[in-house]
Amino acid sequence: MTQVSSTDPLAPVIDANLAVALDALLTEQSVTRAAARMHTSPAAMSRTLGRLRRILQDPLLVRAGQSMVPTPRALALRDEAAAVVRRLGALLTPAADVDPATLRGTLTLQAADLVGAALAAGLLPLAGQEAPGVSLRFRAEELEAGPALRDGRVDLEVGAIDHVDPETRVEELVTLRMTAAVRPGHPLTAEPLTPARFAAAEHVAVSRRGRFTGPIDAALAEHGLSRRVTVVLPGHLAALGLAARSDVVALVPTAPPGAGPSPLTEQATALGLRLLDVPLPLPPVVIGMAWHPRHTADGAHHWLRGAVRRALRARPSGQDGS
Repeated sequence: MTQVSSTDPLAPVIDANLAVALDALLTEQSVTRAAARMHTSPAAMSRTLGRLRRILQDPLLVRAGQSMVPTPRALALRDEAAAVVRRLGALLTPAADVDPATLRGTLTLQAADLVGAALAAGLLPLAGQEAPGVSLRFRAEELEAGPALRDGRVDLEVGAIDHVDPETRVEELVTLRMTAAVRPGHPLTAEPLTPARFAAAEHVAVSRRGRFTGPIDAALAEHGLSRRVTVVLPGHLAALGLAARSDVVALVPTAPPGAGPSPLTEQATALGLRLLDVPLPLPPVVIGMAWHPRHTADGAHHWLRGAVRRALRARPSGQDGS
């Protein structure tokens, strides 16, 4: 039951429903009209008036001929009762849409380096245009997502979401495929790429845990092949930089054919890397976002989620993002 503030004269004894009924009675000065206003019967409103009289120890409305008139106590309570009802209405009314231009503060996102770089490049102009009072903080995948989202250290996690608590909200954003990134003139660009030629090349693996193998190794094993991973790096950006300066092959997620260039491949294209289709049946890479449900209706978080959707959306072919 909603209770009015303890600073109000009605607070110790009147719940929200009685406060609304009191306001109707004192405004209408009629049980019948107050009942119509409250969408109830005159008999029910008469019983409510009886309760109010007992609680407040005052008649409140007394008969004067064919009408009813308020007592001095009722007159003293009338404005306060109306104010309480207005405050209750404001408290229980759904929040209005928030104008992003009025937002102030810092929003924290957690993402892997490649996703974070793409998001930062896309979100920065959106924030500047729509929410200039918002600052963005990016964290690497250094925190366990569930507790970090729950306790507010992270507002939104973006990436391959595979470790969430039951209450965590998850929304899939884009489905990508893995392609091979190599420097211009790399030996793999000279002839059509086959599983055997792909496996024979030197590879850089990306793993925060230092793992040498991943889904691509399982796909190669189906063909009786294995690759040689000469180095493991913790992030995709470092792997792409190494691929641009050597003959190692790095993997990078790209949009499916016909979807237009993905913001996640901009780092590879900026380094001049060639993107080659991997001749293996690899599982898709699903990039999503996860957040704690307490933020679902929050205006700032709602804007952030929408901005992330736009920032990661594949651009139409021919659009370079400038």
